[in-house]
Formats: sequence, structure tokens, C-alpha cells
Amino acid sequence: MQDLHDLGLMLDRNTPLLLVESHEETRVLELLTRVAIKRGLALQQWSLTEGLRRLGFGEDVSGSETFQPVDALKQIKAREQGGLFVFCDLHPFLEEPLVVRLIKDIALQHERFGKTLVLLSHRLEAPPELQRLAMSFDLQLPDESQLLSLVKEEAQRYAKHSGRKVKTDAATLQQIVANLRGLTFSDARRLVRGVIVDDGAITQDDVPEVSKAKMALLDMEGVMSFEYDTARFGDVAGLNIMKSWLEQRRQPFLQDSADRPRGLMLFGVQGSGKSLAAKAVAGSWGVPLLRLDFASLYNKFFGETERNLREALKLAETMAPCVVWMDEVEKGLGQDSNDAGVSQRLLGTLLTWMAEREAQVFVVATANNIHALPPELMRKGRLDELFFVDLPDAEVREAILTLHMEKRGLQPQRFDMPLLAQLSAGFSGAELEQAVVSAWHAVRSLDDGDGISTETLMREIQRTQPLSVTMAEQLNSLRSWARGRAVSAD
Repeated sequence: MQDLHDLGLMLDRNTPLLLVESHEETRVLELLTRVAIKRGLALQQWSLTEGLRRLGFGEDVSGSETFQPVDALKQIKAREQGGLFVFCDLHPFLEEPLVVRLIKDIALQHERFGKTLVLLSHRLEAPPELQRLAMSFDLQLPDESQLLSLVKEEAQRYAKHSGRKVKTDAATLQQIVANLRGLTFSDARRLVRGVIVDDGAITQDDVPEVSKAKMALLDMEGVMSFEYDTARFGDVAGLNIMKSWLEQRRQPFLQDSADRPRGLMLFGVQGSGKSLAAKAVAGSWGVPLLRLDFASLYNKFFGETERNLREALKLAETMAPCVVWMDEVEKGLGQDSNDAGVSQRLLGTLLTWMAEREAQVFVVATANNIHALPPELMRKGRLDELFFVDLPDAEVREAILTLHMEKRGLQPQRFDMPLLAQLSAGFSGAELEQAVVSAWHAVRSLDDGDGISTETLMREIQRTQPLSVTMAEQLNSLRSWARGRAVSAD
């Protein structure tokens, strides 16, 4: 009903040209038909396959000579009666001067004849000549109550045909409905139907599948990607202060309270687990994880890079509640005098969004080189906290080694873990994992999978020169900067 009301208001304003971006062509046409019937307007539809034809009622129209948009527009221009004229998928022809001129001619006739053109496509951009004559109309997306009703309808349909009730629980149903937000009715229905028909149930395994399918429908893969492989805090050794901080803010974020958390920055030594921690936030909170790739944002055409960022951030809001992971953020927002100001414009767009967004989007930004970042990015209000991730101490190194051993079917109790933790002083989490992997490959090459021992791991550790040695000066500088400016993550 809201769509019908809004469309009527646009017609009351004597708008000569309506632009409707939507994948729901059938729904838009049904809406226009209802408006036309209510107002007693003639309604005609054009498509490249059928030409200009009557839609539902009104005078008969011969489409045989109107398959080309120019011919259809000329016929409409010659009419002396008003009406609604819907052009489906005209966007490829909006670069042709004759098509643009004819549309403008018809729009300028509106005051005299009452002819309204409606351009309907999945994506539209009005040429400059038409922009002041046009208004955009957006269909209302379903809210949570409508989505819940849709899920129940599909469950009842499945039960009627299969004779079996759909199995689910209240918490999972709530997550599915939340993940469907931002989709059209038809897209949401298709996703729900696919989930139910697959196994007759709606389970936790379906939640990430729905999020991934939603990302594909919203068509922003590349710039903003869906990270299917999330983690849990149990997969992250150490970082106990940060874990406690996040746990305190879990419910305020998920309940969308007025004081919900906005995000955090993780910086520190390479390989210290920042990326895994970002994945763990989404996994533990049970929300989708989106990764913003700054490298994919950049476009050679002026203004396109900023547009890519705006569309990516809009997508994040559509996917809410979610976590947006900005990995190695300094590579996209660092100061660069050779990019014609692109990085500065990107920064301005991002800062405005971070400060003003209202959607449930939690930002996790990670950086290796904190010195390259602009200070305004780290201001409170845009991000809630700045955490420094240092090299793990002996206790955390032992926990990391234990995690990687167990992943490979090894039994940590068979090893002298305190000794290995002591020998690996100065190692990052990534370097500890690589030591376990190298030891595994070393014994497998000898066809002796059970032969991994404390001595094998000791040899691999002693062969490794960690970054804490090769980059000691940079690490000391990073620690010095973090002292008094950031909170230790562990």
C-alpha cells in the first residue's frame, strides 16, 4: 500500500518521466496497473521482443511496427491522449541521441497531454538532458514481519506438498529473517524456498548459505566479498583483553541498541592473528562477514573509485547486521601524492559513513603500518577502540602450537610444550603455524607420519629467523608508538 501511495504522489506532482530500478518487473507492472485503473489512465508497455502493446486494458495497440524504441517513441509522441507508457529494459538505448531527444519531447508534452513515461530496468542512469525532468521511484523492501510471514508461507507450502513439517528453532529463524533483509520479495522467496526444499529444515548451516546467496544477488562480488570461512574466539589464542571487550558489546550490537558498538582497529606485527580475530568477531556473533578489498575499489575513470566505495558501503548496510573487515586498510587510505587525490576523497567518503551510519554494521579494520594511516580515521566516534596486537608470550605461544597440532591430528601431550614455547620466543602466530607445517612435511617426506617429535619441531623452530629479528627496529618503533596510544589486545 505504501508503494501505491508513493507512486500516486509522484503522478500528482505531474512528473513526466519516472525511473524505476528493480529486478521485480512483474511486481512493478502490477503496481502500475493498479494505479492506472484507479486513475482511469491508459496503460501501455514496450519491450524489445513485443514492441508497444496494451497492458491489461485500454485501446488496442499494434506492436508490429514498434519493436524498435525509436518507432515506439514516435508513436507515443504523435498521440494526443495521455496515459502511462512503460518501457522495459530501455537502458542500452539511452546512449542514442535520437532516443534521448524523443523521450525529452514526450516529457515536454506532459503539461498539455498528460503523457507519463516510465523507464523500468535493473539499472538506470538518466542522461544529463533528462535528469531535471525525471524522478526515481524505489519499491519498498519487505520488513522483518513481512519476511517472517514469507518464510511461514513457504514452510506451509512445503508441508502441504510433502506431508512433513519444516524443522527449525526460534533463534535460527530469527537469523534467517535478519539475513534476508535488503532483498526483494521475489528474491527472498526464492532463497527461502531453496533452503527449505533442500532438506526440509531451516538450520544454522543455512545461515551462511543465505548470506552468501544474498551477496551474489546484490552483485558486489570483488569490491565487497562474502567471507564464508569465519572462526570462533576458541580458534584464536590469546587476545584476552580484546575478547572480553567484544563479549561485553555482543548483545548491544545484536539488539541494535542506541549505544551499539561501531568498530575497532587492530594493528601490530604481521602474522600476529589480526585477520583471524576479525573473522572470529563475525563467527562468534553469528553475523555475516564482509571483506572490503581496497585494491578492487580503484578505477581508472574519474569518480568511479568513490562510487565503488559508496556502493560497497550501501551493500554493507543492506547486509546488516554484519561485520565489515577492512584488511590492511593503510594500503587503501595511506597518504599518496601521486593518485590525483583519490585516496583523500575515499577517506572523506569513508569517514562520513563511519560517523553517520545508523545500520548494524561493525567495522574491524586491520593494519600493519599504523604510521601510514591518517589520524582522523582512528578518532573515537568512528571507531570505539584501538588495539595493539603484540607478539605472543610463552603461554599464548604454547596455546597456538596446541591449536595447530590438534588441527593436524597430533597429540600435544606427546610433546614438551613448555620447551617448544620457550624456544620460539619472538615468533608470531603465523611463524609458529609454519613451524608445525614444516615439521609435518619433513616427516611425511620420509613416509613416517607418526614420527613427529619434540626434536623435529625444535629443528624447524631453530631454522626459522622470525620477523622480530629481521625487522627488530620497526617492531620497537611500533611498540613505542602504541605505548599510551592504544590498548593491548592481550
